Amino acid sequence: MARLDLLKFMPFRLSRLAAEVSTALSSEYIEQYGIDVPQWRVLATLGFREEPCSAQFISQCTRTHKSTISRAVTELLKNKLIERVANADDRREFRLQLTAKGTRLYEELIPRLLRREQDMLSCLSVQERKDFATTLGKIEASLDLVQTSQQAKAKAAY
Repeated sequence: MARLDLLKFMPFRLSRLAAEVSTALSSEYIEQYGIDVPQWRVLATLGFREEPCSAQFISQCTRTHKSTISRAVTELLKNKLIERVANADDRREFRLQLTAKGTRLYEELIPRLLRREQDMLSCLSVQERKDFATTLGKIEASLDLVQTSQQAKAKAAY
């Protein structure tokens, strides 16, 4: 019987790496702000976008189950970090946006998270970082994933 060596299987390695990176970054917002990973994904999505969006959009973009995003949205609404706004195109639907308090938190976290990212990448040389970014870009392109802010805006997705 053929056996799959998970430790050499790229999808497994990427999944494990993504989970570890997420856990490492989450220490920046869990301990000090009491925000968990799904809540951060909501805040990060809303902070990245220029316009309000639906919870369904956040779920699709972050590849997070809709019930997990729904619970995160409920907590963020309760803590007044996000708010609902009516959808101008469909009055039955509400969209989400950061509140002033949410925006302040988002802006406070960004430099800290970028420093953590640099710490994680410090094991790579400048050239290795460029090569790593190029390699990730190629894999993303092969999966038809959005890779730039301009593409995200044009497709209303990322």
